[in-house]
Amino acid sequence: MARPGPPGNMKFGQSKGAVMGARMDRVLIVLGRCLIALLFVAGALQKALDPAQVSDLLTGKGLPGWLVWPALVFNGAAALALILGIWLRWVAIALAIYCLFTSWFHFIPDDGWQMSIFIKNWAIAGGLLVLAGHAGRMAQIGADGPGAARSTDRPLPLES
Repeated sequence: MARPGPPGNMKFGQSKGAVMGARMDRVLIVLGRCLIALLFVAGALQKALDPAQVSDLLTGKGLPGWLVWPALVFNGAAALALILGIWLRWVAIALAIYCLFTSWFHFIPDDGWQMSIFIKNWAIAGGLLVLAGHAGRMAQIGADGPGAARSTDRPLPLES
């Protein structure tokens, strides 16, 4: 006679609350990644719809205006990677560096509005670094059980 085991994805010694907490963590992580990605989707769209505005900003800081195109591709590709949960650690680190660098455009101490954008860029970079630090335990979309797609750094704690 087979010994009865715990229901669903639970292991012996796990409470239902722990399993529900792990699922909630996954939902929050995916939702957070998607919300951060929206910022970069919007950046890519802005560059695609009005490249002259960004090009003027670049040339105003002494950079070549054509950098708008690699920035557009980077924004779009990085946003997609965040949404899909691929290469999370490295994408989050690259985006954090990007945010820190682009904050330079908003460092105008006499303009409170621009300084708030400057600070927000640093805060977003901080969130991205937290994401990078936890990337090894984060599931990709749809990672609900053994064999499902997940980050390649480390398996999720509750998966076998």
